[in-house]
Amino acid sequence: MVNGKELANAYSELNDPIDQEERFVEQMRLADKGDDEAMIIDKDFLRALQYGMPPTSGIGIGIDRLVMLMTGQTTIQEVLFFPQMRPEKVAKRDSEAAYTAIGVPTEWVAPLQKAGYLTVASLEGVNPAKVHQEICGLNKKFKLGYTNPTIDEVAAWANAAKQ
Repeated sequence: MVNGKELANAYSELNDPIDQEERFVEQMRLADKGDDEAMIIDKDFLRALQYGMPPTSGIGIGIDRLVMLMTGQTTIQEVLFFPQMRPEKVAKRDSEAAYTAIGVPTEWVAPLQKAGYLTVASLEGVNPAKVHQEICGLNKKFKLGYTNPTIDEVAAWANAAKQ
């Protein structure tokens, strides 16, 4: 703190191997529940902690906060350049009815869109084996419990999208 304002933040790293392993295990539980950002267990890091990795710490000085101090500004917005706001891009998605019209079962519409096939036209000319692998992977990853379609069924969807 300088002149009543935060100039930098300090941190220290966790160096207890037992606590860190418990946190990794909790991250794996979150990954099983579908958290894409959950970490896997880093055995090498845990081994380094067990051998006695020295305590680590640091300090992060923000240039923006340093400029605030040097220029006497009271808010961070006065020293940061905020670009003009751009309108949010919304991807076009076909309705469920458009997918069912080409033979896609209702439950497979959401996994197809999650895999990136937001429109029926995006299925045109795709590799059915690749699409099959992607949606079956989503079925397994998110534990949807759907009966996986065959590659021939996926190929029929792609062929129907062409017409």
